[in-house]
Amino acid sequence: MHQWGPNQPFLFCSLAKFQLLRISLSSPSLPLFLSHTHSDITHSYLRFFLCSIFYVFPFFTAIKMVRAKPLFPAKLFLLFSILPIFDNGVQCFQGKKVLSMYKFQWKQESNSSTCLSQKTRWENGAAILEMKHKDSCSGKILDWNKKLQKHLIMDDFQLRSLQSRMKSIISGRNIEDSVDSTLIPLTSGIRIQTLNYIVTLELGGRKMTVIVDTGSDLSWVQCQPCKRCYNQQDPVFNPSTSPSYQTILCSSPACQSLEFATGNLGVCGSNPPTCNYVVNYGDGSYTRGEIGMEQLNLGNSTTVNNFIFGCGRNNQGLFGGASGLVGLGRSSLSLISQTSAMFGGVFSYCLPITEAESSGSLIMGGNSSVYKNTTPISYTRMIPNPLLPFYFLNLTGITVGSVAVQAASFGKGGMMIDSGTVISRLPPSIYQALKGEFVKQFSGFPSAPAFMILDTCFNLSGYQEVEIPNIKMHFEGNAELNVDVTGVFYFVKTDASQVCLAIASLSYENEVGIIGNYQQKNQRVIYDTKGSMLGFAAEACSFD
Repeated sequence: MHQWGPNQPFLFCSLAKFQLLRISLSSPSLPLFLSHTHSDITHSYLRFFLCSIFYVFPFFTAIKMVRAKPLFPAKLFLLFSILPIFDNGVQCFQGKKVLSMYKFQWKQESNSSTCLSQKTRWENGAAILEMKHKDSCSGKILDWNKKLQKHLIMDDFQLRSLQSRMKSIISGRNIEDSVDSTLIPLTSGIRIQTLNYIVTLELGGRKMTVIVDTGSDLSWVQCQPCKRCYNQQDPVFNPSTSPSYQTILCSSPACQSLEFATGNLGVCGSNPPTCNYVVNYGDGSYTRGEIGMEQLNLGNSTTVNNFIFGCGRNNQGLFGGASGLVGLGRSSLSLISQTSAMFGGVFSYCLPITEAESSGSLIMGGNSSVYKNTTPISYTRMIPNPLLPFYFLNLTGITVGSVAVQAASFGKGGMMIDSGTVISRLPPSIYQALKGEFVKQFSGFPSAPAFMILDTCFNLSGYQEVEIPNIKMHFEGNAELNVDVTGVFYFVKTDASQVCLAIASLSYENEVGIIGNYQQKNQRVIYDTKGSMLGFAAEACSFD
Protein backbone atom coordinates (compact mmCIF):
# COMPACT_ATOMS: atom_id res chain seq x y z
CA MET A 1 0.00 0.00 0.00
CA HIS A 2 1.30 3.47 -0.87
CA GLN A 3 1.76 5.77 2.10
CA TRP A 4 1.74 9.54 1.82
CA GLY A 5 2.51 10.26 5.45
CA PRO A 6 0.57 10.60 8.68
CA ASN A 7 -1.49 13.59 7.55
CA GLN A 8 -1.56 13.10 3.81
CA PRO A 9 -4.70 11.76 2.12
CA PHE A 10 -4.56 8.41 0.38
CA LEU A 11 -7.01 7.94 -2.47
CA PHE A 12 -8.34 4.70 -3.84
CA CYS A 13 -9.43 5.89 -7.27
CA SER A 14 -11.33 2.92 -8.61
CA LEU A 15 -12.21 5.00 -11.65
CA ALA A 16 -12.85 2.15 -14.04
CA LYS A 17 -15.90 1.14 -12.00
CA PHE A 18 -17.16 4.77 -11.67
CA GLN A 19 -18.83 3.94 -8.37
CA LEU A 20 -16.77 4.37 -5.24
CA LEU A 21 -13.90 6.53 -4.17
CA ARG A 22 -12.50 5.57 -0.82
CA ILE A 23 -10.29 8.07 0.99
CA SER A 24 -8.11 6.65 3.78
CA LEU A 25 -7.05 9.39 6.16
CA SER A 26 -5.48 9.28 9.60
CA SER A 27 -9.09 9.39 10.81
CA PRO A 28 -11.59 6.59 10.02
CA SER A 29 -12.33 5.91 6.36
CA LEU A 30 -14.74 8.27 4.68
CA PRO A 31 -16.78 6.86 1.77
CA LEU A 32 -17.66 9.14 -1.10
CA PHE A 33 -20.16 7.85 -3.65
CA LEU A 34 -20.53 9.06 -7.20
CA SER A 35 -23.95 8.68 -8.76
CA HIS A 36 -24.23 7.04 -12.16
CA THR A 37 -24.65 9.23 -15.20
CA HIS A 38 -24.87 8.58 -18.91
CA SER A 39 -22.32 11.30 -19.65
CA ASP A 40 -18.81 9.89 -19.92
CA ILE A 41 -17.39 13.41 -20.27
CA THR A 42 -18.98 14.55 -17.01
CA HIS A 43 -17.57 11.48 -15.29
CA SER A 44 -14.10 12.07 -16.68
CA TYR A 45 -13.89 15.68 -15.52
CA LEU A 46 -15.41 14.91 -12.13
CA ARG A 47 -12.97 12.07 -11.53
CA PHE A 48 -10.07 14.19 -12.69
CA PHE A 49 -11.14 17.03 -10.40
CA LEU A 50 -11.43 14.77 -7.36
CA CYS A 51 -8.16 13.01 -8.02
CA SER A 52 -6.48 16.37 -8.57
CA ILE A 53 -7.68 17.62 -5.18
CA PHE A 54 -6.36 14.67 -3.25
CA TYR A 55 -3.46 13.57 -5.41
CA VAL A 56 -2.00 16.54 -7.26
CA PHE A 57 -2.63 19.54 -5.04
CA PRO A 58 -1.03 18.05 -1.89
CA PHE A 59 1.98 17.39 -4.08
CA PHE A 60 2.05 21.03 -5.17
CA THR A 61 1.69 22.11 -1.54
CA ALA A 62 4.64 19.95 -0.55
CA ILE A 63 6.74 21.56 -3.29
CA LYS A 64 5.68 25.01 -2.20
CA MET A 65 6.82 24.29 1.36
CA VAL A 66 10.29 23.61 0.01
CA ARG A 67 10.45 26.40 -2.54
CA ALA A 68 9.09 29.80 -1.59
CA LYS A 69 8.93 31.39 -5.03
CA PRO A 70 5.71 31.21 -7.12
CA LEU A 71 5.17 27.86 -8.84
CA PHE A 72 2.16 28.60 -11.03
CA PRO A 73 3.91 27.76 -14.35
CA ALA A 74 5.33 24.57 -12.83
CA LYS A 75 1.89 23.63 -11.53
CA LEU A 76 0.36 23.96 -14.97
CA PHE A 77 3.12 21.91 -16.51
CA LEU A 78 2.75 19.11 -13.97
CA LEU A 79 -1.04 19.23 -14.15
CA PHE A 80 -1.16 18.70 -17.89
CA SER A 81 1.69 16.20 -17.85
CA ILE A 82 -0.29 13.87 -15.57
CA LEU A 83 -3.57 14.35 -17.43
CA PRO A 84 -3.17 11.11 -19.43
CA ILE A 85 -3.03 9.20 -16.12
CA PHE A 86 -6.70 9.95 -15.58
CA ASP A 87 -7.81 9.31 -19.12
CA ASN A 88 -9.60 6.15 -20.26
CA GLY A 89 -10.59 5.07 -16.76
CA VAL A 90 -7.04 4.49 -15.51
CA GLN A 91 -6.58 4.86 -11.77
CA CYS A 92 -4.66 7.47 -9.86
CA PHE A 93 -2.05 4.85 -9.12
CA GLN A 94 -0.98 4.71 -12.76
CA GLY A 95 -2.61 1.51 -13.94
CA LYS A 96 -3.61 -0.14 -10.66
CA LYS A 97 -7.00 -1.08 -9.30
CA VAL A 98 -8.07 -1.81 -5.75
CA LEU A 99 -9.54 -5.23 -5.00
CA SER A 100 -11.58 -5.47 -1.80
CA MET A 101 -10.99 -8.97 -0.46
CA TYR A 102 -14.18 -9.17 1.59
CA LYS A 103 -16.26 -9.25 -1.60
CA PHE A 104 -14.76 -12.64 -2.40
CA GLN A 105 -15.42 -14.31 0.93
CA TRP A 106 -17.85 -16.80 -0.58
CA LYS A 107 -21.12 -17.23 1.25
CA GLN A 108 -21.94 -20.64 2.63
CA GLU A 109 -25.69 -20.18 2.94
CA SER A 110 -28.24 -21.90 0.76
CA ASN A 111 -28.78 -20.42 -2.66
CA SER A 112 -32.03 -20.19 -4.54
CA SER A 113 -33.73 -23.55 -4.90
CA THR A 114 -35.09 -22.77 -8.35
CA CYS A 115 -33.68 -21.35 -11.56
CA LEU A 116 -36.92 -19.75 -12.71
CA SER A 117 -36.22 -16.30 -11.30
CA GLN A 118 -34.82 -14.70 -14.45
CA LYS A 119 -36.82 -11.92 -16.04
CA THR A 120 -37.23 -10.72 -19.62
CA ARG A 121 -38.41 -7.51 -21.25
CA TRP A 122 -38.75 -5.89 -24.65
CA GLU A 123 -37.19 -2.45 -25.09
CA ASN A 124 -36.57 -0.38 -28.24
CA GLY A 125 -36.74 -3.38 -30.54
CA ALA A 126 -34.46 -5.55 -28.40
CA ALA A 127 -35.26 -8.61 -26.32
CA ILE A 128 -33.46 -8.35 -22.97
CA LEU A 129 -33.07 -11.52 -20.90
CA GLU A 130 -31.75 -11.53 -17.36
CA MET A 131 -28.53 -13.52 -17.11
CA LYS A 132 -27.27 -15.09 -13.90
CA HIS A 133 -24.39 -17.26 -12.82
CA LYS A 134 -25.41 -20.92 -12.89
CA ASP A 135 -24.45 -21.48 -9.25
CA SER A 136 -27.39 -19.25 -8.28
CA CYS A 137 -29.76 -22.16 -8.95
CA SER A 138 -27.61 -24.99 -7.67
CA GLY A 139 -29.10 -25.17 -4.18
CA LYS A 140 -27.06 -25.23 -1.00
CA ILE A 141 -23.30 -25.35 -1.50
CA LEU A 142 -21.65 -27.17 1.38
CA ASP A 143 -18.00 -26.81 0.39
CA TRP A 144 -17.09 -23.75 -1.66
CA ASN A 145 -13.38 -24.64 -1.67
CA LYS A 146 -14.07 -27.97 -3.36
CA LYS A 147 -16.56 -26.39 -5.75
CA LEU A 148 -14.18 -23.64 -6.91
CA GLN A 149 -11.43 -26.19 -7.47
CA LYS A 150 -13.76 -28.50 -9.41
CA HIS A 151 -14.79 -25.55 -11.60
CA LEU A 152 -11.19 -25.22 -12.69
CA ILE A 153 -10.70 -28.95 -13.25
CA MET A 154 -13.76 -29.14 -15.50
CA ASP A 155 -12.73 -26.00 -17.34
CA ASP A 156 -9.49 -27.69 -18.32
CA PHE A 157 -11.44 -30.55 -19.90
CA GLN A 158 -13.66 -28.02 -21.68
CA LEU A 159 -10.56 -26.48 -23.24
CA ARG A 160 -9.28 -29.87 -24.34
CA SER A 161 -12.64 -30.58 -25.94
CA LEU A 162 -12.57 -27.33 -27.91
CA GLN A 163 -9.00 -27.93 -29.07
CA SER A 164 -9.87 -31.51 -30.07
CA ARG A 165 -13.00 -30.39 -31.89
CA MET A 166 -11.10 -27.77 -33.88
CA LYS A 167 -8.33 -30.19 -34.82
CA SER A 168 -10.87 -32.85 -35.82
CA ILE A 169 -12.89 -30.49 -38.03
CA ILE A 170 -9.77 -29.20 -39.76
CA SER A 171 -8.45 -32.73 -40.34
CA GLY A 172 -11.86 -33.96 -41.58
CA ARG A 173 -12.36 -36.55 -38.85
CA ASN A 174 -15.66 -37.18 -37.06
CA ILE A 175 -15.50 -35.68 -33.58
CA GLU A 176 -17.27 -38.62 -31.98
CA ASP A 177 -14.36 -40.80 -33.09
CA SER A 178 -11.62 -38.49 -31.79
CA VAL A 179 -12.89 -36.70 -28.70
CA ASP A 180 -12.70 -39.67 -26.33
CA SER A 181 -8.99 -39.20 -25.76
CA THR A 182 -9.70 -35.90 -23.97
CA LEU A 183 -12.44 -37.18 -21.69
CA ILE A 184 -12.48 -38.51 -18.14
CA PRO A 185 -15.20 -40.64 -16.53
CA LEU A 186 -17.78 -38.73 -14.55
CA THR A 187 -17.44 -39.22 -10.82
CA SER A 188 -20.47 -41.20 -9.67
CA GLY A 189 -22.67 -39.45 -7.14
CA ILE A 190 -20.76 -36.14 -7.17
CA ARG A 191 -22.66 -33.19 -8.49
CA ILE A 192 -20.35 -30.61 -10.02
CA GLN A 193 -21.33 -27.50 -11.94
CA THR A 194 -19.18 -25.75 -14.50
CA LEU A 195 -18.76 -22.01 -14.29
CA ASN A 196 -21.33 -20.80 -16.82
CA TYR A 197 -24.27 -18.44 -17.17
CA ILE A 198 -27.98 -19.07 -17.54
CA VAL A 199 -31.09 -17.39 -18.94
CA THR A 200 -34.75 -18.37 -18.91
CA LEU A 201 -36.56 -19.07 -22.19
CA GLU A 202 -40.05 -20.32 -23.01
CA LEU A 203 -40.20 -23.35 -25.30
CA GLY A 204 -43.57 -24.71 -26.37
CA GLY A 205 -45.25 -22.63 -23.69
CA ARG A 206 -43.02 -24.01 -20.89
CA LYS A 207 -40.43 -21.88 -19.11
CA MET A 208 -37.01 -23.43 -18.75
CA THR A 209 -33.55 -22.31 -17.76
CA VAL A 210 -30.68 -22.98 -20.14
CA ILE A 211 -26.92 -22.43 -20.21
CA VAL A 212 -25.68 -19.72 -22.61
CA ASP A 213 -22.68 -20.70 -24.74
CA THR A 214 -21.08 -18.88 -27.67
CA GLY A 215 -18.92 -21.95 -28.33
CA SER A 216 -21.97 -24.09 -29.15
CA ASP A 217 -24.44 -23.93 -32.03
CA LEU A 218 -27.20 -26.46 -31.48
CA SER A 219 -29.61 -25.51 -28.69
CA TRP A 220 -31.12 -28.45 -26.81
CA VAL A 221 -33.23 -29.38 -23.80
CA GLN A 222 -33.99 -32.66 -22.06
CA CYS A 223 -37.15 -34.34 -23.33
CA GLN A 224 -39.61 -36.96 -22.19
CA PRO A 225 -39.64 -39.86 -22.52
CA CYS A 226 -36.04 -39.79 -21.37
CA LYS A 227 -33.85 -42.86 -21.62
CA ARG A 228 -31.23 -41.35 -19.33
CA CYS A 229 -31.46 -37.82 -17.97
CA TYR A 230 -29.67 -35.89 -15.23
CA ASN A 231 -31.63 -34.09 -12.51
CA GLN A 232 -32.86 -30.64 -13.50
CA GLN A 233 -34.69 -27.93 -11.56
CA ASP A 234 -37.54 -27.40 -14.02
CA PRO A 235 -40.02 -30.01 -15.30
CA VAL A 236 -38.64 -31.97 -18.27
CA PHE A 237 -40.09 -30.87 -21.59
CA ASN A 238 -42.63 -33.29 -23.11
CA PRO A 239 -42.99 -32.71 -26.86
CA SER A 240 -46.00 -35.04 -27.12
CA THR A 241 -48.10 -32.55 -25.12
CA SER A 242 -47.15 -29.56 -27.31
CA PRO A 243 -49.34 -28.95 -30.39
CA SER A 244 -46.63 -26.80 -31.99
CA TYR A 245 -43.82 -29.41 -31.84
CA GLN A 246 -42.72 -30.99 -35.13
CA THR A 247 -40.16 -33.67 -35.88
CA ILE A 248 -37.43 -33.11 -38.47
CA LEU A 249 -36.61 -35.80 -41.01
CA CYS A 250 -33.05 -36.90 -41.73
CA SER A 251 -33.34 -35.74 -45.35
CA SER A 252 -33.90 -32.10 -44.30
CA PRO A 253 -31.30 -29.32 -44.71
CA ALA A 254 -31.29 -28.87 -40.92
CA CYS A 255 -30.11 -32.45 -40.47
CA GLN A 256 -27.36 -31.92 -43.05
CA SER A 257 -26.19 -28.87 -41.06
CA LEU A 258 -25.46 -30.89 -37.94
CA GLU A 259 -21.94 -31.85 -38.95
CA PHE A 260 -20.76 -28.23 -39.14
CA ALA A 261 -22.71 -27.24 -36.02
CA THR A 262 -21.74 -30.14 -33.76
CA GLY A 263 -18.89 -31.95 -35.50
CA ASN A 264 -20.99 -35.10 -35.80
CA LEU A 265 -23.17 -36.24 -38.69
CA GLY A 266 -26.91 -36.53 -38.28
CA VAL A 267 -28.09 -40.12 -38.07
CA CYS A 268 -31.37 -41.35 -39.50
CA GLY A 269 -33.80 -42.93 -37.10
CA SER A 270 -36.64 -45.26 -38.08
CA ASN A 271 -40.45 -45.11 -38.00
CA PRO A 272 -40.40 -42.19 -38.81
CA PRO A 273 -36.89 -41.45 -40.19
CA THR A 274 -36.12 -38.69 -37.69
CA CYS A 275 -32.79 -36.86 -37.54
CA ASN A 276 -30.74 -37.97 -34.55
CA TYR A 277 -27.89 -35.89 -33.13
CA VAL A 278 -24.92 -36.36 -30.79
CA VAL A 279 -23.00 -33.61 -28.96
CA ASN A 280 -20.00 -34.42 -26.74
CA TYR A 281 -18.41 -31.94 -24.32
CA GLY A 282 -14.86 -31.96 -23.01
CA ASP A 283 -15.76 -32.58 -19.37
CA GLY A 284 -17.41 -35.90 -20.23
CA SER A 285 -20.90 -34.47 -20.60
CA TYR A 286 -23.03 -35.34 -23.63
CA THR A 287 -26.51 -35.06 -25.10
CA ARG A 288 -28.16 -37.39 -27.63
CA GLY A 289 -31.60 -37.32 -29.16
CA GLU A 290 -33.44 -36.06 -32.23
CA ILE A 291 -33.82 -32.54 -33.58
CA GLY A 292 -37.25 -30.97 -33.85
CA MET A 293 -39.02 -27.64 -34.32
CA GLU A 294 -40.94 -25.72 -31.67
CA GLN A 295 -42.22 -22.26 -30.84
CA LEU A 296 -39.65 -20.29 -28.86
CA ASN A 297 -40.52 -17.20 -26.80
CA LEU A 298 -37.78 -14.82 -25.67
CA GLY A 299 -39.99 -12.64 -23.51
CA ASN A 300 -43.24 -10.76 -23.88
CA SER A 301 -44.35 -11.11 -27.52
CA THR A 302 -40.93 -12.04 -28.97
CA THR A 303 -41.88 -15.33 -30.62
CA VAL A 304 -39.66 -17.41 -32.90
CA ASN A 305 -41.69 -19.91 -34.89
CA ASN A 306 -40.23 -23.22 -36.10
CA PHE A 307 -37.15 -22.92 -33.90
CA ILE A 308 -34.84 -25.88 -34.54
CA PHE A 309 -33.40 -27.49 -31.40
CA GLY A 310 -32.27 -30.81 -30.00
CA CYS A 311 -34.71 -32.92 -28.00
CA GLY A 312 -32.33 -34.79 -25.73
CA ARG A 313 -33.37 -38.33 -24.72
CA ASN A 314 -29.98 -39.43 -23.35
CA ASN A 315 -28.10 -36.72 -21.48
CA GLN A 316 -25.47 -36.89 -18.80
CA GLY A 317 -23.00 -34.45 -17.32
CA LEU A 318 -22.25 -31.25 -15.56
CA PHE A 319 -25.18 -29.05 -16.49
CA GLY A 320 -25.95 -28.05 -12.90
CA GLY A 321 -29.73 -28.41 -12.88
CA ALA A 322 -30.30 -26.42 -16.07
CA SER A 323 -32.82 -27.75 -18.62
CA GLY A 324 -30.30 -27.65 -21.45
CA LEU A 325 -28.21 -25.21 -23.46
CA VAL A 326 -28.76 -22.41 -25.96
CA GLY A 327 -26.12 -22.10 -28.69
CA LEU A 328 -24.98 -18.62 -29.72
CA GLY A 329 -22.39 -19.75 -32.27
CA ARG A 330 -22.08 -18.92 -35.97
CA SER A 331 -23.63 -21.89 -37.76
CA SER A 332 -27.10 -21.90 -39.32
CA LEU A 333 -28.55 -23.86 -36.37
CA SER A 334 -27.58 -21.34 -33.68
CA LEU A 335 -30.15 -19.08 -32.01
CA ILE A 336 -28.41 -16.07 -33.59
CA SER A 337 -28.74 -17.39 -37.14
CA GLN A 338 -32.32 -18.53 -36.65
CA THR A 339 -33.36 -15.08 -35.38
CA SER A 340 -31.27 -12.99 -37.79
CA ALA A 341 -34.37 -11.70 -39.61
CA MET A 342 -35.71 -10.42 -36.30
CA PHE A 343 -32.54 -9.08 -34.65
CA GLY A 344 -30.14 -8.56 -37.56
CA GLY A 345 -27.62 -11.12 -36.34
CA VAL A 346 -26.60 -8.90 -33.42
CA PHE A 347 -26.51 -9.91 -29.77
CA SER A 348 -24.61 -8.86 -26.69
CA TYR A 349 -24.17 -9.86 -23.09
CA CYS A 350 -22.87 -8.52 -19.81
CA LEU A 351 -21.61 -11.35 -17.60
CA PRO A 352 -22.18 -10.68 -13.90
CA ILE A 353 -19.90 -11.66 -11.07
CA THR A 354 -20.61 -14.98 -9.38
CA GLU A 355 -22.51 -13.74 -6.33
CA ALA A 356 -26.06 -15.13 -6.17
CA GLU A 357 -27.70 -11.72 -6.05
CA SER A 358 -25.80 -10.46 -9.10
CA SER A 359 -27.35 -10.46 -12.54
CA GLY A 360 -26.44 -9.39 -16.04
CA SER A 361 -28.21 -9.43 -19.37
CA LEU A 362 -28.32 -11.13 -22.75
CA ILE A 363 -29.63 -8.68 -25.34
CA MET A 364 -30.90 -9.82 -28.71
CA GLY A 365 -30.68 -6.91 -31.14
CA GLY A 366 -28.24 -4.11 -31.86
CA ASN A 367 -29.93 -1.00 -30.46
CA SER A 368 -27.12 0.44 -28.32
CA SER A 369 -29.55 2.73 -26.45
CA VAL A 370 -30.46 -0.21 -24.21
CA TYR A 371 -26.84 -0.77 -23.15
CA LYS A 372 -25.57 0.65 -19.86
CA ASN A 373 -21.91 0.88 -20.79
CA THR A 374 -19.76 3.40 -18.94
CA THR A 375 -17.02 3.61 -21.56
CA PRO A 376 -17.32 3.98 -25.36
CA ILE A 377 -17.65 0.79 -27.39
CA SER A 378 -14.49 -0.14 -29.28
CA TYR A 379 -14.85 -2.59 -32.17
CA THR A 380 -12.56 -5.13 -33.76
CA ARG A 381 -13.19 -7.33 -36.77
CA MET A 382 -13.95 -11.02 -36.44
CA ILE A 383 -11.34 -13.18 -38.12
CA PRO A 384 -13.15 -15.40 -40.68
CA ASN A 385 -12.67 -19.15 -40.50
CA PRO A 386 -14.92 -21.11 -42.89
CA LEU A 387 -14.09 -24.42 -41.19
CA LEU A 388 -14.96 -23.49 -37.59
CA PRO A 389 -18.23 -22.01 -36.26
CA PHE A 390 -16.51 -20.02 -33.51
CA TYR A 391 -15.71 -16.34 -32.96
CA PHE A 392 -12.06 -15.45 -33.61
CA LEU A 393 -10.23 -12.17 -32.98
CA ASN A 394 -6.74 -10.81 -33.59
CA LEU A 395 -5.00 -10.07 -30.28
CA THR A 396 -2.37 -7.42 -31.03
CA GLY A 397 -1.07 -6.62 -27.55
CA ILE A 398 -1.49 -6.64 -23.77
CA THR A 399 -0.58 -3.95 -21.28
CA VAL A 400 0.01 -4.57 -17.58
CA GLY A 401 -0.33 -1.33 -15.68
CA SER A 402 1.15 1.09 -18.18
CA VAL A 403 3.68 -1.37 -19.62
CA ALA A 404 3.10 -3.00 -23.01
CA VAL A 405 4.43 -6.57 -22.91
CA GLN A 406 6.33 -7.93 -25.89
CA ALA A 407 5.73 -11.36 -27.46
CA ALA A 408 6.19 -12.96 -30.86
CA SER A 409 2.66 -14.36 -31.11
CA PHE A 410 0.84 -11.02 -31.02
CA GLY A 411 -1.00 -10.05 -34.20
CA LYS A 412 -1.24 -13.54 -35.69
CA GLY A 413 -5.04 -13.89 -35.38
CA GLY A 414 -6.85 -16.98 -34.24
CA MET A 415 -7.74 -15.91 -30.68
CA MET A 416 -11.16 -17.35 -29.83
CA ILE A 417 -13.62 -15.57 -27.52
CA ASP A 418 -15.96 -17.90 -25.65
CA SER A 419 -18.60 -17.52 -22.93
CA GLY A 420 -18.41 -21.20 -21.97
CA THR A 421 -14.71 -21.37 -21.08
CA VAL A 422 -13.74 -19.89 -17.72
CA ILE A 423 -10.01 -19.10 -17.75
CA SER A 424 -8.32 -17.34 -20.68
CA ARG A 425 -5.53 -19.35 -22.32
CA LEU A 426 -2.68 -17.60 -24.10
CA PRO A 427 0.19 -18.87 -26.25
CA PRO A 428 3.25 -19.56 -24.05
CA SER A 429 5.26 -16.58 -25.32
CA ILE A 430 2.42 -14.14 -24.56
CA TYR A 431 1.62 -15.71 -21.21
CA GLN A 432 5.23 -15.67 -20.00
CA ALA A 433 5.58 -12.01 -20.93
CA LEU A 434 2.29 -11.17 -19.16
CA LYS A 435 3.20 -13.22 -16.08
CA GLY A 436 6.67 -11.67 -15.81
CA GLU A 437 5.37 -8.11 -15.91
CA PHE A 438 2.45 -8.83 -13.57
CA VAL A 439 4.72 -10.40 -10.93
CA LYS A 440 7.10 -7.48 -11.27
CA GLN A 441 4.34 -4.96 -10.55
CA PHE A 442 2.49 -7.08 -7.96
CA SER A 443 5.50 -7.50 -5.71
CA GLY A 444 5.85 -7.82 -1.96
CA PHE A 445 3.03 -10.30 -1.41
CA PRO A 446 3.60 -13.85 -0.11
CA SER A 447 3.43 -16.56 -2.75
CA ALA A 448 1.14 -19.60 -2.69
CA PRO A 449 1.35 -22.99 -4.43
CA ALA A 450 0.24 -23.26 -8.03
CA PHE A 451 -3.09 -24.93 -8.72
CA MET A 452 -3.46 -26.99 -11.87
CA ILE A 453 -3.19 -24.66 -14.88
CA LEU A 454 -2.81 -21.55 -12.68
CA ASP A 455 0.86 -21.10 -11.79
CA THR A 456 0.99 -17.51 -10.52
CA CYS A 457 -0.54 -17.64 -7.04
CA PHE A 458 -0.42 -15.58 -3.85
CA ASN A 459 -1.48 -15.80 -0.21
CA LEU A 460 -3.61 -12.71 0.38
CA SER A 461 -5.40 -13.94 3.51
CA GLY A 462 -3.82 -11.21 5.62
CA TYR A 463 -5.10 -8.32 3.52
CA GLN A 464 -8.40 -6.49 3.46
CA GLU A 465 -7.70 -4.92 0.09
CA VAL A 466 -4.85 -4.96 -2.39
CA GLU A 467 -3.77 -2.89 -5.36
CA ILE A 468 -3.50 -5.01 -8.49
CA PRO A 469 -2.08 -4.03 -11.88
CA ASN A 470 -4.61 -3.23 -14.55
CA ILE A 471 -4.65 -5.73 -17.45
CA LYS A 472 -5.79 -4.50 -20.82
CA MET A 473 -6.07 -6.65 -23.96
CA HIS A 474 -5.67 -4.89 -27.31
CA PHE A 475 -7.21 -6.11 -30.55
CA GLU A 476 -6.99 -5.17 -34.21
CA GLY A 477 -8.55 -1.78 -34.93
CA ASN A 478 -7.57 -0.30 -31.54
CA ALA A 479 -10.30 -2.19 -29.67
CA GLU A 480 -9.61 -2.78 -25.99
CA LEU A 481 -10.83 -5.17 -23.32
CA ASN A 482 -9.98 -3.59 -19.97
CA VAL A 483 -10.25 -6.55 -17.60
CA ASP A 484 -12.45 -5.75 -14.61
CA VAL A 485 -10.90 -5.95 -11.16
CA THR A 486 -13.06 -9.04 -10.46
CA GLY A 487 -11.58 -10.84 -13.47
CA VAL A 488 -7.90 -10.71 -12.54
CA PHE A 489 -7.66 -13.22 -9.67
CA TYR A 490 -9.22 -16.67 -9.25
CA PHE A 491 -9.85 -17.61 -5.62
CA VAL A 492 -8.87 -21.25 -5.21
CA LYS A 493 -9.40 -20.93 -1.44
CA THR A 494 -12.25 -18.87 -0.02
CA ASP A 495 -10.06 -17.40 2.72
CA ALA A 496 -7.76 -15.91 0.04
CA SER A 497 -4.84 -18.09 1.14
CA GLN A 498 -4.51 -19.32 -2.45
CA VAL A 499 -5.37 -16.65 -5.01
CA CYS A 500 -4.09 -17.07 -8.56
CA LEU A 501 -3.79 -14.95 -11.68
CA ALA A 502 -6.86 -16.04 -13.66
CA ILE A 503 -5.00 -16.51 -16.94
CA ALA A 504 -3.11 -19.62 -18.03
CA SER A 505 -0.71 -20.76 -20.70
CA LEU A 506 -1.42 -23.11 -23.57
CA SER A 507 0.90 -26.07 -23.99
CA TYR A 508 2.08 -25.11 -27.47
CA GLU A 509 2.56 -21.89 -29.38
CA ASN A 510 0.39 -23.00 -32.33
CA GLU A 511 -2.70 -23.89 -30.25
CA VAL A 512 -5.74 -21.64 -30.44
CA GLY A 513 -5.88 -19.11 -27.59
CA ILE A 514 -9.16 -18.39 -25.81
CA ILE A 515 -10.55 -15.30 -24.08
CA GLY A 516 -12.64 -16.88 -21.31
CA ASN A 517 -15.68 -15.61 -19.44
CA TYR A 518 -13.70 -14.78 -16.28
CA GLN A 519 -11.97 -11.91 -18.07
CA GLN A 520 -15.26 -10.80 -19.67
CA LYS A 521 -17.08 -10.02 -16.40
CA ASN A 522 -18.61 -6.54 -16.11
CA GLN A 523 -18.13 -5.91 -19.83
CA ARG A 524 -20.70 -5.30 -22.55
CA VAL A 525 -19.55 -7.65 -25.32
CA ILE A 526 -21.34 -7.02 -28.63
CA TYR A 527 -21.40 -9.57 -31.45
CA ASP A 528 -22.38 -8.26 -34.90
CA THR A 529 -22.36 -11.44 -36.97
CA LYS A 530 -23.54 -9.79 -40.19
CA GLY A 531 -21.03 -6.96 -39.95
CA SER A 532 -18.41 -9.43 -38.67
CA MET A 533 -17.46 -7.08 -35.82
CA LEU A 534 -17.12 -7.53 -32.07
CA GLY A 535 -17.19 -4.71 -29.53
CA PHE A 536 -16.12 -4.17 -25.91
CA ALA A 537 -17.22 -1.59 -23.34
CA ALA A 538 -17.09 -1.48 -19.55
CA GLU A 539 -20.45 -1.96 -17.84
CA ALA A 540 -21.50 -2.64 -14.26
CA CYS A 541 -23.69 -5.62 -15.10
CA SER A 542 -27.31 -5.40 -13.97
CA PHE A 543 -30.63 -6.42 -15.49
CA ASP A 544 -32.59 -3.53 -13.98
